[in-house]
Amino acid sequence: MKSISTLIDTYKNVVVQIATPYSTGTGFFLSEYKLIVTNEHVVRGNREVVIASPAFKKQIVKVLYVDPTYDLAFLSLPKDHRMDSVSINPDISVAQGEKVIAVGHPFGLKYTATQGIVSSLLHEQNDINYIQHDAALNPGNSGGPLIHKTGSIMGVNTFIIQNGNNIGFSLPVKYLKKTLEEYVNGNKELGVRCNACKNIAFEEEKTISFCPHCGADMIMISDIEIYEATGINKTIESMLLALGFDTDLSRRGPNNWEIVEGSAIINISYYHKTGLIIGDAYLCSLPKENIKELYEFLLRTNYNLESVTFSVRNQDIILSLLIFDQYLNVEIGTKLMKHLFERADHFDDILIDEYGAIKKVDYKIIEDHEI
Repeated sequence: MKSISTLIDTYKNVVVQIATPYSTGTGFFLSEYKLIVTNEHVVRGNREVVIASPAFKKQIVKVLYVDPTYDLAFLSLPKDHRMDSVSINPDISVAQGEKVIAVGHPFGLKYTATQGIVSSLLHEQNDINYIQHDAALNPGNSGGPLIHKTGSIMGVNTFIIQNGNNIGFSLPVKYLKKTLEEYVNGNKELGVRCNACKNIAFEEEKTISFCPHCGADMIMISDIEIYEATGINKTIESMLLALGFDTDLSRRGPNNWEIVEGSAIINISYYHKTGLIIGDAYLCSLPKENIKELYEFLLRTNYNLESVTFSVRNQDIILSLLIFDQYLNVEIGTKLMKHLFERADHFDDILIDEYGAIKKVDYKIIEDHEI
């Protein structure tokens, strides 16, 4: 058995974060098939998704295959990636009580791994047997791998029981292996598994919006409408466009955007129930030494700042902007956001160079609300 730390390190450049305008989750790279695997519910309603990893620059990739039956989806590969090779093994012998590891990106965190044990191999739902385990799964883990002690992928983390005290379920890789073979043998780029007859319908076989095998209604990938922001979200995206940012790459789930400006990471969130738009610029982290001098600088600077405010959350130093949607228009919002971005990059440099704060290295893109 490989050590836990070795397994976790192996998967750092295999597991990717996924973001859409509606949902977020995790995926993993299979070099044998030249695909990224995730859950169907993570990418549902999208032709393209944003992915990020330490192994490549954040970018948009195509959704190639969706499968509501097994809750699986396949994505195209990013350009110029350096993702490592791992394998799936449907013949792994798994017993109750065996240790497993779940890796992914819960709550928008960069990369986490949790250890647990297999509780049951007999949980059946919709004629599919799932692996039940107690490795903690949280929002954002959907589509990530469940790893066997040998280092091979044994399942795809798919769902949890709400308030179930770490009761999670993973699709065994035998279903993934079967689906991969069906998809590859079809020798087509875009495919959807029919909910009625369970055959894969490829785009070239499509007859209007009906399954070519059984005639059931189907929505093919090319039928999906391209997302367009509306309301306050559209205003926020117009502001970002005016500032020269790619809104497609910036989206990180419903009502959330992320911008990298210099060395600072800015998270923008819209809370429609309260009408509050918050821009949080995550700057550097607190150092271990000279913290008093740094705090004094933050307090002095806060006294003189306009429209933005410093705060400290755990180890993170944050510069924040608050706007109420009733006062928001593109012109005012663009001016305020530009001020935040400029001040964030400016103060990040000062805190690092003059006060010894720790530079943040981060590629997170999303904050999730469901597994």
